[in-house]
Amino acid sequence: MKNPLKSLLISTVVASALISTSVVAQAKAPAAVKESVATPDDALMLTVFLKHDQSRPLGELRAQLEKQDFFKTFPPAGVEIVSWNITMGIGHVIVLRLPASRLAAVNLALENTAWGPYKTEFFPSYDYREIFQAAQQKARESK
Repeated sequence: MKNPLKSLLISTVVASALISTSVVAQAKAPAAVKESVATPDDALMLTVFLKHDQSRPLGELRAQLEKQDFFKTFPPAGVEIVSWNITMGIGHVIVLRLPASRLAAVNLALENTAWGPYKTEFFPSYDYREIFQAAQQKARESK
């Protein structure tokens, strides 16, 4: 019979090694970046929710963002803002288009400059509009 304590110990060691590696990797500054553009082959869209800390006044949040260089840092080079909306009850809802290689830079920019005033959530996505329009056109033509 398999020893559950031994399995748990091995799982814990492996998980700790993975977590330690990712923490060290995130602590490094991002490499210098050439101004890159997302192409259809490597484009990633990322919806970012910046949820306001409602326990603090807006002026205080904005001052902290300025102190943390949010407006100078976000978005990082090579990242396009597709849309940026304020959604009442949530906060900022930002859709970014970026090369997959810039994902870590987006994460670090937000961790270093937006944490405190905002809680963050991320949702990877892709542009479905053309796919939908082609299906809609096909359905209309088949009538």
